[in-house]
Amino acid sequence: MKVGHWGEDPELLRDSSLEGVIRVRRLEELGVPATTAYRRCGPGGPWTRLLPGIVLLSNAPPTRRQQIAAALQYGGPDAILTGTEACRTVGLRNVPEGCSVIHLLVPHGRRLHNYDYVHIERTHRTPKVFFRRGLPVAEPTRSVLDACRRMTELRPVRALLTEAVQRSFTTYEQLTRELASGSRRGSAVPRLVLAEMAGGAESVAELDAVRLWKRSGLPEPKWNRPLFTRSGAYVGKPDAWFEQAGLAWEIDSLAFHSDADGFARTLARNARYAAAGVLVLPTLPSRLRTHPEMVIAELKDAYAAAAALPRPTVRMVA
Repeated sequence: MKVGHWGEDPELLRDSSLEGVIRVRRLEELGVPATTAYRRCGPGGPWTRLLPGIVLLSNAPPTRRQQIAAALQYGGPDAILTGTEACRTVGLRNVPEGCSVIHLLVPHGRRLHNYDYVHIERTHRTPKVFFRRGLPVAEPTRSVLDACRRMTELRPVRALLTEAVQRSFTTYEQLTRELASGSRRGSAVPRLVLAEMAGGAESVAELDAVRLWKRSGLPEPKWNRPLFTRSGAYVGKPDAWFEQAGLAWEIDSLAFHSDADGFARTLARNARYAAAGVLVLPTLPSRLRTHPEMVIAELKDAYAAAAALPRPTVRMVA
């Protein structure tokens, strides 16, 4: 196309963009002078300057997707999305709202700096990259810990780390190795949460349960270990299993058990426990915080009741 004739084919510019976001350098290649591009981003103009050298082919407020597209183009072809936006992109739910920063990883030798809502981290340890919805995203272990390193409160870090493990985006072991290999900056809170998870807890509710168990004076249970009958039939995977008494403690969240399928799974699980002679104590996660003393008393009573019964003939698999 001849220089100056780009306006005759407006779809060419949009087709050459990502979500309507395009580099000024690419516009020049398509025949749009840089001066023209920036003039069209002026007050009342049809375009918007999002970042240095990056233009939105619209004057409407950019969507979050367009901001991410602009950040990646600002970062260059080797930029990788990580942190909270990467977690959100891969489908993790427990990502704090209100974080406007888009965190990018670039090779350590790049001379690129933070700008506006874009946080640039130069790294010697480039992670494995996955493409999600067309975006280059750091593998989940790195993305999750990069997000947690920028959080200062325990509870959102607990929520994100435990969800990532519970939904098999990563494992406790992978998180531990990554935290040990990476920067120590911002690692104190995730390090503390991983120490809490060391016993096998896989959710925030389970971590709350661990803290109540420690106050109960009862023997230490095993967390998230599967149980089988002597014949090898699967019984269940209790949140906590008190081996000495044969007591299963289940932290039954309404979010996972209230729909038809979840309710059916819960009933089937409880039926297997009953058939195997296992006494089970169900506890709502909310009560771990709203009625901790009552939960501790119930746990003690259930333990005593289970200990008074014949030991169920089940075996725990480590």
